[in-house]
Amino acid sequence: MDKPNIIEYRVFGRYALFTDPLSKTGGEKCSYQIPTYQALKGITESIYWKPTIMWYIDECRIMNAIRTESKGIRPIKYSGGNDLAYYTYLHNVEYQVKAHFEWNENREDLVYDRNENKHYDIARRMVERGGRRDIFLGVRECQGYVEACSFGEGKSEYDGTDLSFGIMVHGITYPDEAVREDEQGKMTVRLWNAQMKNGIIHFPRPEECGIRQILREAKQKPFMPEQNFRGLQEFEGGGLFGMVQDFG
Repeated sequence: MDKPNIIEYRVFGRYALFTDPLSKTGGEKCSYQIPTYQALKGITESIYWKPTIMWYIDECRIMNAIRTESKGIRPIKYSGGNDLAYYTYLHNVEYQVKAHFEWNENREDLVYDRNENKHYDIARRMVERGGRRDIFLGVRECQGYVEACSFGEGKSEYDGTDLSFGIMVHGITYPDEAVREDEQGKMTVRLWNAQMKNGIIHFPRPEECGIRQILREAKQKPFMPEQNFRGLQEFEGGGLFGMVQDFG
């Protein structure tokens, strides 16, 4: 690519739940202290995404003090009725995020949609408008809100602070985004040793995570013009904000 194609935004909300999978074995959920790479990638994709591009999260700045709040929840049982569980949420969260996109080299069928200026301009406008789709912080019940910002502006509760959060889930590599040759056609989970330096978390690229495990073989989803992908025609006829459109 000719340009860095970086976007910067702040995302905030009253509650967040970035679930630690180790806490789910008993039917309850407890949040990590910080967002995962995959959660921030999902937020960025809710702002703007096309299968032609892949978002990479570069940095995340923790703005508010890390606080938790437990709630009694009545989840629905598979066998019917309700159970009782306690979910531990993060409370009053705010993050500054810096991300950039690159071409998805696994999508040679969409090479005609590789218009760098188009994708960057749309992504920047979607940040200014609060995202193209609903934003949520880890889980659907935790509504989030996005605003444009300059990364590093303002005061953080963790300026000058270094913290280690131990081994965390980094994310999942799906077959259509696999970069490493040994992960082509497979679904892989990634772990990393999360560190915060001066209030900022610097994320490694997915292919650079040292701890990874292949889960299973999988196929990438096909995108076909005029069936489930419109490419250059997507934003004609009032489709800018994701209106329901007839693909035939």
